[in-house]
This record gives sequence, structure tokens and C-alpha cells, in this order.
Amino acid sequence: MDDVKTKKRVAIIGAGPSGLAACKHALAKGLRPVVFESGEAVSGVWARTLSSTRLQTPAAAFRFSDFPWPEEVTTAPDMDFPRHDQVAAYMTSYARRFGVLECVRFRSKVLAAEYVGPPETEVAAWERWSGNGEAFGDGSGEWHLTVQHSEAEETQTYKFDFLILCVGRYGVAKVPKFPQGRGPEVFHGQVLHSMEYARMAHADADELIRGKRVVVVGSGKSGLDTVAQCAQANGTKHPCTLIYRSSHWMVDAKLIWGGISFGKLAMTRFAELMVHKPEQGFLLSLLATIFTPLRLLMATLVEAYYKMNVPLQKHGMMPECSFGESMLGWRLGTLPEKFYDMVNEGSIKLKRSHSSFSFCTNGVVLDAGTGQRVVVDADVVILATGFDADKLLSTVFVSPRFRDIIVSSEASDTMLPLYRQCVHPRIPQMAVVGYVECAASIYPYEMMAKWVAHLLAGVVRLPGVEDMERSVAEWERWGRWAKRRSGGVFFLRSCIGTVTTWYHDQLCRDMGYSPRRKKGGGILAEWLQPYGPPDYAAIQ
Repeated sequence: MDDVKTKKRVAIIGAGPSGLAACKHALAKGLRPVVFESGEAVSGVWARTLSSTRLQTPAAAFRFSDFPWPEEVTTAPDMDFPRHDQVAAYMTSYARRFGVLECVRFRSKVLAAEYVGPPETEVAAWERWSGNGEAFGDGSGEWHLTVQHSEAEETQTYKFDFLILCVGRYGVAKVPKFPQGRGPEVFHGQVLHSMEYARMAHADADELIRGKRVVVVGSGKSGLDTVAQCAQANGTKHPCTLIYRSSHWMVDAKLIWGGISFGKLAMTRFAELMVHKPEQGFLLSLLATIFTPLRLLMATLVEAYYKMNVPLQKHGMMPECSFGESMLGWRLGTLPEKFYDMVNEGSIKLKRSHSSFSFCTNGVVLDAGTGQRVVVDADVVILATGFDADKLLSTVFVSPRFRDIIVSSEASDTMLPLYRQCVHPRIPQMAVVGYVECAASIYPYEMMAKWVAHLLAGVVRLPGVEDMERSVAEWERWGRWAKRRSGGVFFLRSCIGTVTTWYHDQLCRDMGYSPRRKKGGGILAEWLQPYGPPDYAAIQ
């Protein structure tokens, strides 16, 4: 079997955290994958981002299970949230330590992935995934990847037996559409997306905004980070204006409630016991129903605490949804340091647009909510208007059918139709790692990578296609429930933030490991201690 595995060709697209983990664990199973990375460095979005960017998740939760942060980071004062360069260095060290760097082909962009083998009509009729339920199928199919290397004018085609997509959710900018004559083309200044701004060299980014009237559109995490960096650069002389239509729960992660960190409390099994879960069974459903009032009470208390300590009401930034609703959809974020201090001093201005916005020659036009339009003068407009999370995942496929079924919103607008969030029942010899949304993305990505590696090694045995699709449907039903309970519009697609440990339990059982990971601590530790990366370090 080992000789067979070493001859199998595995391709990984993307060298962000999910791609690094997928490669590391494939190597551990005796495979020799090839990682195609379009950029010049590993670590994904962390390789090029705003100079002021820090983790919004504590370092203790944002790490690989068997690779701790270096001591100089964990012991330094005020280093619960490392800088972006420290995050990138950490991931590079991980890749170097486990031999991943040797597998990466940098500046290599995958333009297309084509499955060559049995016709699609036959694939669609298979009762077992990949025809026989095995990761590599029966040998009759393979993936052909068209790759553009930066140093070559012509593309090259490579053949693989298995494909792992680790393309992430934040690689394609989402830009609003405007009526004719009211878009960026009429504006005499410069317009760019926050993704473009974040990827600029730091000196060029500083030069772009220095001494300019900057307007940032969007109140998500990237919008607040961008406006904070501009405010720090220009101060009160040239205030940065944040335009928002609705606000989200952006909180100070350093605030401790009654000596208890909310983040740690949310990562316990007891917290998940209070939430309905996919494929949970009658007893757990009953317990979730019984504990729902307690969950709502706790969320209300946390919300009241943040309202007292963060001046949301004062500055008109109170979210439309409750804190409890935001938790289910994981529409939570961390405030940039001293954000409201900069608002108070006047280096940040907050302006709400009640519906749409548009451009004029000298700035941005807002709907003030009274039938009047307000013009905000600007030299530079940065659109922090989000990302097209599905585009990289779908456009890589040559097959129109594969493009449609992998992300089709007709089938699901809350969860991708993937078994165990990794494998599509009707797309053979292919897995996705790293699409899910949760509080600390890196170690769920690693768990997915471990599961896929066990699948490649023949340890994970998949059920029939119909059973896989039933499981997918259960997760979709749960997603619809969570979306309704989160206000109907605040649920991020494939968000597992409130059921992360439950999801990991499923992966553990598939791989043959006990889901109960608190060794030696007893039942209280199992239910009341937060779950985190070290609990899964022994799974290899």
C-alpha cells in the first residue's frame, strides 16, 4: 500500500494555512503532494496585508495543534494578538519544519482544473463516491491542471490523481454595481478595494493616503482596520470618514466579563450543548431546547456588558441584530486598538448611508435617510465591501456542471453541499479544505486537512453517495435554522462557529479517534474547559 501511495499524484491549490496543513498531513501519510501558489510566499492573506493588522483571535486559539507559537511571541507583553508579520513568520516556520516548503511551486497560478475520465453522466449516476468509495477511484479518472508560471509565457498542463482546493474565501473582491453616470468613473480621485490597498507595499500604501481626504465604505473588519490605519497616518488634520449602512458587533477582545473571557466560554462543550446541532439526535435536541433560555440570557448579559464598555450607542454604531443572533452567524469582530478614541478625537468620522451610495466628481453621495443626499468630499475612496467567497472555488473547474453544483445557491444558501465540509458527493477525487467560517479558523482547517489525509490513506471510509447527500442535507437544514435565528441576513455561508467542537467530533470518529480529548481532567474538564488546538495534537 505504501508503494501505491507514493506513486499517487496529489495537487494542492493554495499555500495559505489550509494548504500548508493539507500538505503537511499528506506528507505524513507517505504522499508527495505538489502545492501551487500564485504568490511569492506562503501564509495566504497574511503574506501581504495592512501594516497595522493583528490577529483578531488570541494566539492560543490561532495555531496548529502540534506547532506552538515561538516563545518570544507568547511571552512578550501585550502579545495575545500577534502582528501580521509574526503570523506570516509563524506559518513559514511551520512549512519549513514539516518539509512543506519543498513541495510549493511559487508564482504558479492554476487557471483551470478538468476532470478527465468517465463521462459526467456516468459520474452523476455513481452510487459510491469516485465510483468505488476510494479517494483515488479505480484509476480511470484524473485531474488535468492548467498552470501559468510567472516566468513562462505559455501555460503548462499537469496530471494528478487527487485534487485539494485550499483557495480560501478572501481572494476575489466584491465591488458594488452603480447606475450609469454614478459610479467610480465620474469621480476625479482614486477608487480601490480594500483588498488592493492591503496588498500594496506598506510604503506605497502610506504614500497613497498621506495628507488625503480618505473615505472608507463598509463597516466589517477590513473596513474598520483600514479606517483606523488611515486615521493613525493623517490624524485630525485630514480625518478619515467611515461610511456604513449597518454595523456589526465589533468588540474589544481584551474585555473580561466577571473574570471570564467570553471567547473561552464560547469554546466549551457546555456552550455548544445550548445550541441545536446538525445530525444531533433527539436527546441533544431536547437538551438544546431546554438550555435555550440560558443561552439567550448569557448572550443578553454579554451584550449588556459590551454596551456599557464600548460606546456603540453614543456613536450610532449599535448593530441591528442582537449579540445572540450575531453569535449564530458569527458576525463578530475585534475592534482596532483605540478605535473609539480616534472617533472622539476627530481623526475618524462616522457617517451612515441609509440605503445606497454613489459617486460624484468630488466624492461620495450618501442617502441621509430624509430624502436628502449628502456629499462627502474625498481624494481617495477605499471600498471595504467584502469578498466573493465562492468565485475562486467555482471558476477553477472547466466543467460547467461541477462549477454549478459546488457552490449553487439554489441547492443551499447557507452551507456548501460538501460531506464533512470537505467532499462533494458528486465530484470525484477532489476535496476542499478551509472554506468554513468560525472563530479560530486555523485549527478547524487543520482538522479538515487531517481528515482528508486519512481519506487519502484509506483510513476514512465514506458511506454511499445517497447517505453522504443525506448528511449534507442535515447540515443545510441546520444552516437554515441558524440563519433564521440570526436574523435572516447575518449568517455567513458555511459558518460552524457555534458547533466547531461538534464538527470536530464527527471528524474524529471518522478517523478512528475518540472525540473526548480532555485526557485526565474528568467530566468537568470535558464540559467546562475550552477546546483548542492542543487537544487534537495527537491526531496525525
